[in-house]
Amino acid sequence: MPPSLPATINIREPRWDQSTFQGRAKHFFMVTDPRNLLLSGATLEEARRVVEDYRAGTVHPGLTEDQLWRAKYIYDSAFHPDTGEKMILVGRMSAQVPMNMTITGCMLTFYRTTPAVLFWQWVNQSFNAIVNYTNRSGDAPITPSQLGTAYVSATTGAVVTALGLKSLTKHLPTLIGRYVPFAAVAAANCINIPLMRQRELKLGIPVTDENGNRLGESTAAAQKAIFQVVVSRIGMAAPAMAIPPVIMNMLEKRAFLKRYPYLNAPLQVSLVGLCLVFATPLCCALFPQKSSMPVSSLEPEVQDQIRKKDPWLETVYFNKGL
Repeated sequence: MPPSLPATINIREPRWDQSTFQGRAKHFFMVTDPRNLLLSGATLEEARRVVEDYRAGTVHPGLTEDQLWRAKYIYDSAFHPDTGEKMILVGRMSAQVPMNMTITGCMLTFYRTTPAVLFWQWVNQSFNAIVNYTNRSGDAPITPSQLGTAYVSATTGAVVTALGLKSLTKHLPTLIGRYVPFAAVAAANCINIPLMRQRELKLGIPVTDENGNRLGESTAAAQKAIFQVVVSRIGMAAPAMAIPPVIMNMLEKRAFLKRYPYLNAPLQVSLVGLCLVFATPLCCALFPQKSSMPVSSLEPEVQDQIRKKDPWLETVYFNKGL
């Protein structure tokens, strides 16, 4: 009979060293794996049971270390790290590649007419709103009015940017026009994410010590978390929206796409998907999921609160969200 698995493995942290980019990349390749979307509800609940029991000190008979880590990553792919609630299917990070390859591919294909621009920017911002809400940091609820304001503002910002740039670039080379959707997406991310997480900016997000003990809530930490997420999201979109237009522009000048025009959208979607398979986990890995900042950079009242609990603490940690 194999020896029982020790109860000392820290599955609250990722399997790989998160202080290195390589370790974070390995972690996010697991988290964003689209195959996790195909797992049944029973499989998700079993993973939750294994993880929660192990955290409570109960080791299932016959459980191996690889099985434990597999359960942890299934759990992380479907359940929110702060609230523990099951996340909306299309809002999970494992849905990023299939959803974004479809939406981005269509944005890059159907960019010439105003109705098409309006429709696909609306679809994209609707999806972004779901993702931003699902992957928010902290355990504070967001009200329907805040959700509506963020959604309307980001959609309006994206559409205005896209239509404004479309009118400015209509007399420029076709290749320039193909980059209008990327500019609109980047602008919308700068609007959507802060608005969707405005409650965090007002009330703060939980900050902890190295052992996960909650010390308070900080708006300074929320600002840093949201900035990191905006940078990651724009970086995530960049390869998928910058490389395919160049390739498609070359193909459209050749006889191939003129002979088979119906292949335009499938080719565009496939190219975007190829870029996203790598860009999504690599850009998520730009910053540690468990980010940190010096206590001296927090708000004065939060610093005082922390000093009363631990006068020698120099660094606090927080979940930046995704």
